[in-house]
Amino acid sequence: MAGRGERREPPPPGLLVVDKPAGWTSHDVVGRARRLMGTRKVGHAGTLDPMATGVLVLGVERATKLLGHLALDTKSYLATVRLGLATSTDDAEGEPLGDPVDTGRVTESAIAAGIRDLTGDIAQVPSSVSAIKVDGRRAYERARAGEDVRLEARPVTVRRLDVLATRQDGPFRDLDVLVDCSSGTYVRALARDLGAGLGVGGHLTALRRTRVGPFTLAQARTIEVLAEEEETAGRASLSLDLDAAVATAFPRRDADADEAAGLAHGRPLPAGGRAGTVGVFGPDGHVVGLVADDRGAARPVLVLAPA
Repeated sequence: MAGRGERREPPPPGLLVVDKPAGWTSHDVVGRARRLMGTRKVGHAGTLDPMATGVLVLGVERATKLLGHLALDTKSYLATVRLGLATSTDDAEGEPLGDPVDTGRVTESAIAAGIRDLTGDIAQVPSSVSAIKVDGRRAYERARAGEDVRLEARPVTVRRLDVLATRQDGPFRDLDVLVDCSSGTYVRALARDLGAGLGVGGHLTALRRTRVGPFTLAQARTIEVLAEEEETAGRASLSLDLDAAVATAFPRRDADADEAAGLAHGRPLPAGGRAGTVGVFGPDGHVVGLVADDRGAARPVLVLAPA
């Protein structure tokens, strides 16, 4: 193991699935992971709000090239919606918009009807403090500068919006919910719209991402655990090496030695007859790259193995 002052060898490529702590930005996690892994070559696939916790996928070394190809278009969350008050950011970090409204007379059937209206294929107006760009600037930058930010509704899919528990807290009604949704869905906008539809206002008080694409909390580790690994072993370990990452995220195709050598040099393979991106593995069991059928051949999308 290298001493603290010695230059370390770069880590192997792969994915690090982190259980992001509350209060950290995604960039904060990347910065800490760079120190824990001993490399500057760390990037993240998608972001989580500072208030949120849960699954954040990081790429390390050559696996950073993989991040843009991962199918992370479905996500799952556990969240708490507070009915009875709207806020400027649609979450607990914003300023109250008006006074609390007593939710004691809001019926369970009315809540169920409101949830049905927000389930399926819907048009959702993102929060004004989202990261969507408006004329080249993030919406949250404009909102925090005092501008009146108005975003267009966009199509999203909420496959599941289930109430797991309810609690009355003074005038407020808190709902613990499970959400399965498409990428681009804002859970805090669901809280806002549910409260608005019930006429009492609503905002998000807690958000935990439990899954993004095929990656779940079962693979995620906390910053504290990663720091302990770095302290004892000199470096935190990957959640998935490059081979396991590709096998988890993509359909698999096994290639013979000649095909693997050709793909390593950027040459196409015979068409495989599968839609979408496929991971190609050589006879040694290691990933060579990603391909996709196009114009009668399986053409390289990303070469991962050195030629």
